[in-house]
Amino acid sequence: MATNAIDSNLWLANAVQPERKTGDQILGKDDFLKILLAQLQNQDPLNPMEDREFIAQMASFSSLEQMMNIANLMQQWMQASGRDALLRYSEWIGKTVHWQEDDSTMSAVVQSVMQKDGKIVLELNNGTTIAADVVTKVEQKG
Repeated sequence: MATNAIDSNLWLANAVQPERKTGDQILGKDDFLKILLAQLQNQDPLNPMEDREFIAQMASFSSLEQMMNIANLMQQWMQASGRDALLRYSEWIGKTVHWQEDDSTMSAVVQSVMQKDGKIVLELNNGTTIAADVVTKVEQKG
C-alpha cells in the first residue's frame, strides 16, 4: 500500500532562512518596528518611556516609511521614463541627425533607435551607432 509522505525538504524546521546581511545595509521599517517593540517590552514599569519620546520615534518611523515609498515611486518612474525616451527618440527614424566628431560636423539618417545600458543609441544609415545625447541638430530628410 502506497503512502503519501511529505518530503523532509518541505518541513518548516528544514527551511533555509535568508541570510541576514550586516555592514552598510540600511535598516528597514520592519527592523525599526522590532526595535521599538523591544524598547516598549523591556522598559522599566516604574519609569516608562515618556510619551514625547514615543511620539518622536513614531514620527521617525512614519518618515522612514514615506521615504521608502518615495524611493519606490522614483524607481518606477525612472523605469517608465526609459521606455518613454525610447518612444520619443523613435520619432527621429528617417530624419537626418547632426553631431560633432573631433572638429567636424557629421550627419546621417537614423535607421533605428535602441536602448542600451540605460542610454538611447541611434543606429545610422552609414552603419555607425551614436548616443542620442551627442546629437546637436535633427532635420527632416530633404
